[in-house]
Amino acid sequence: MQVTETQNEGLKRGYTMTLPAADLAAMVDQKLKEAQPEVEMKGFRKGKVPMAMLKKQFGPRILGDAMQDSVDGALREHLESTGDRPAVQPKIEMQNGEEWKEGDDVVVNVSYEVLPTIPEVDLGKLDLERLVVKAEDAAVTEALDNLAKNAKSYEDKKKGSKAAKDDQIVIDFKGSVDGELFEGGSAEDYPLVLGSGSFIPGFEDQLTGAKAGDEVEVKVQFPADYGHEALAGKDAVFATTVKAVKKPVDAKLDDELAKRFGAESLDKLKEQIAERLEAEYTGASRAVMKRALLDQLDNQVKFDLPEVLVEAEAGQIAHQLYHEEHPDDHGHSHGEIEPTDEHKKLAERRVRLGLLLAEIGQKAEVKVSDQEFTQAVMMQARQFPGQERQFFEYIQQNPQAQQQLRAPIFEDKVVDHIAEQAKVKDKEVSKEDLEKAVEALDEL
Repeated sequence: MQVTETQNEGLKRGYTMTLPAADLAAMVDQKLKEAQPEVEMKGFRKGKVPMAMLKKQFGPRILGDAMQDSVDGALREHLESTGDRPAVQPKIEMQNGEEWKEGDDVVVNVSYEVLPTIPEVDLGKLDLERLVVKAEDAAVTEALDNLAKNAKSYEDKKKGSKAAKDDQIVIDFKGSVDGELFEGGSAEDYPLVLGSGSFIPGFEDQLTGAKAGDEVEVKVQFPADYGHEALAGKDAVFATTVKAVKKPVDAKLDDELAKRFGAESLDKLKEQIAERLEAEYTGASRAVMKRALLDQLDNQVKFDLPEVLVEAEAGQIAHQLYHEEHPDDHGHSHGEIEPTDEHKKLAERRVRLGLLLAEIGQKAEVKVSDQEFTQAVMMQARQFPGQERQFFEYIQQNPQAQQQLRAPIFEDKVVDHIAEQAKVKDKEVSKEDLEKAVEALDEL
C-alpha cells in the first residue's frame, strides 16, 4: 500500500493510503484459492467449485475483508515504522466511498494526533509539605461522646409527662382515607422519636405534648409526590393511642459501652478511636499534599496537548457540572453543552497531568495488582446491595469499566512513587488547620 504524508503540524498527522486495484484483485484471488479446497456447493465435489462461481458468490464479502485487512495492516506497519502513538483511534475515511466501484484503486485518508513527547522531570527537586495531626484527647473524647449518643437508650418519663422533641413515644395507630383503612397504615407498639422526620409531615408535630394514655386523632395530607400513588395527595386520619412516653438517655462511657463496639475495654476503645482518627487525618493530609504535588508538576512541566483529548475532557467536565447544577435532570435530553473557557483550562490541566503521571508510572513500572483491582471492585459493588453479582458480571464483560476502576488506583500509586522521590517535610498542625486546608481544595 502506498502511503503519502498530507499533514505534519504540531501533534497532527495526516496520510493518504492507496491500494492499487490490481493488488486488491490479486488479494481477492489469493484468498479464494486458499478457501477453494474446503468449499462445498451443490452439484460440485468438495474443492472442485469453479473459481468464477466462487468469485460470484463470495467475492464481494472477501473484497470487503481484503480492503479492511489492507488498511489495518498498512496503518499498523506505518505506526510501527514511525513510532507514532495516536492519542485516540485514528480517523479513517475512504475517498469517493459512495462512488467507488470494483476495479478502482482504494484510497483512504488517515488522520490522528500523536501523544506528545513528555519531558523528563527531576522529582528530587519537588518540595512538599506533609501536614501531621495527632489525635488529641479532646478529639477522642468528642468521638466517644458521639458514640454514646448513637448508643442511647430510652427510659419512661414520670407519669403524666408530656412528650417533647427527641422523646420516644410508643404508639398504636390505624390510618384511614375517606373512612377506609388502607394497607400499611396500621401498627402496634411502634417506637417513634419525635423530630426524627420518619413519618409524613405534620404527624409528629400533632403528637408533641401528648401523654401516655392519650388518644389522638392525627390528621395529615400525604405529599403529592408520595411513593404510593393511591395515597398521593390524599387526606388521612390516624387514630393513635399513646402507650408510653420515654426520654433519651446517653449510654455511659464504660467498659460495657466499649464491648458493644467490639473493644475489650474503654481504654482499648479509646486506642481504636485514636487510631481511626489519625488514619482519617493521614488521608486528609495526603489529599492536601497530592494537590500541592500536582500543582508543582503543572507549573513546572509544559508540552503540547492533543486537541482531541482536551476537547473530550472539557465536554465531560461541562456535562458533569451541568448535572451538579441541575440535580433534577437525570436524562441526557438537554442538548449539547458548550464548554466554557474555564472548562477548557481545567481540561488542559487534567490532560497534561494525566499524560505526565502515565509517563512517570510507565517508566517506574507502576502496576495495579489483581488484589488491588479486586478490592476496588468489591468496594464499588457495596453501592449496589442485592445486585453484587450483576455488578461483577458487568465489570468482567466491560473493559472500559475495568479501566475506570484501575485508573485512580494507578494514579495514587504514581503519586506515592513521586512523593518518595521528592523532598517532603512534616509539619505538625492542629485538626482545625488541616480542616481548613482540605476545605481550600474545593475552592480551587
